[in-house]
Order: sequence, then structure tokens, then C-alpha cells
Amino acid sequence: MSKTAVSPAAGQVPAQSATPQIPGVAAGFRARRRRPGMYALAVAMIAAGGSGGFLAFQATGERTPVLAVAHTVQAGDVIKDADLIEAQVQLDPALKPVLAADRDKVVGKRAAVALTPGSLLTQGQATTRTLVKAGERLVGIGLKASQMPATRLSPGDKVLVVATPAEGQTPAEDGKQPEPVQIAARIVKVGEKQATTGDTVVDVAVPSQFGPALAAQAATGDVALVVDAPGGS
Repeated sequence: MSKTAVSPAAGQVPAQSATPQIPGVAAGFRARRRRPGMYALAVAMIAAGGSGGFLAFQATGERTPVLAVAHTVQAGDVIKDADLIEAQVQLDPALKPVLAADRDKVVGKRAAVALTPGSLLTQGQATTRTLVKAGERLVGIGLKASQMPATRLSPGDKVLVVATPAEGQTPAEDGKQPEPVQIAARIVKVGEKQATTGDTVVDVAVPSQFGPALAAQAATGDVALVVDAPGGS
């Protein structure tokens, strides 16, 4: 029996040997082929942004060597080299710190205010002037705790040095104590409390004419300090 070729039925589409092309799949494939280029562009933009951020950090994070206080320095005391250390900080013009390069310009001067360890040394805190002005004399007074206020005394404070009655001193004939002698003074330095006696030596500046009398009175120990009110003379 002979074989006869079967012709396709009317309207039937012949089978295709090639894989059919699906529009959505083809488009996705072409998009994936373009993505490496997009990735490269994105990486370049991120790198540029990161580089800019690093440069900005360098600009804002730059640190400058300045001077800081290593040991307590009382107002009026000479600043020594060992009293200072170098610190690295972001330079802020508002603080007006003293640069480490200017160390030699500071050492040997006097502290205009009390310097606290850990603080930055700023311009104006070192001076060539002494705290004893022209027409004044410096007198040191040894005081017990009962002869001075418990409130901390600081250089620049205005006080009254009052002569107290000596032990065994009798009152006047009318039974009244004479008006105590008072001398206006200004605190220049407060010394450390002595471990043996418990006394504290306080340096005060007084007008020159009162210097000798105050020194003689202070030698007896019959004195006391009274803190003057702010704005007092």
C-alpha cells in the first residue's frame, strides 16, 4: 500500500520548527542586556558621591594643635612649660585658642585668671601684668578657718581686712569695744591649706599707706576677712 502525503487541513497553520518568540520575554532579555551599563553608571555616581563626602569630611574634620592646661595655675602665678600640654582640636575661631606653635610666647607669663586642668588655653588668659597695681602693696595674711568665710575666695575678690580684739583685751571705760580698724583689700592669691597648722595664707593688695600697718596687725594673728558685696569698694 502506498503512502500518501497528508496535506494540512484548510485554515491550519503549519508547525514551525523554530522556537516561538514571545514579545514580553524578548523585551526582558534586551533589558537585562542593557542593565550592566546602568550598573556601571550607578557605581560611578556612588563613587563620585563617596569621594566628595570624604573630601568634605577632611575639610570639616581637620584638627589643629593647640595648648591645653595640664596643671592648676592660680591667677597671678607664672605659667611654666610643664603646666601646658598639646591637644588636637577642630579649630573654632570663636574659642580663640592659643596655637601650640605659640608655646614660647605663653611660658613665663602670668595667668590672668585661674587655669583649670583639661581646659583649652585661650588668648587673654596669659598676661605680662602683675595683679598688684601701681600704688599698692602686697601683704600676706595667715588665716585660720574661723578667720575667713567658708565661701571659696578667688583672685580679684574685694574684701575687708578687719582687726579683731586681742585675747584678754579689756573694753574701754564706757564698756564699749572700740570700732575695729578696717582696710579695703583685693585678693591676689589664695595659698594651699597648711597640713600642719591648718592655716591658709592669703595675699591681698592694699593701698601703699596701709601696707605696713596691715602687715604688723597680720603678724599678731588678730585679723579676719570679710567678703565685700559685689560692687563694693
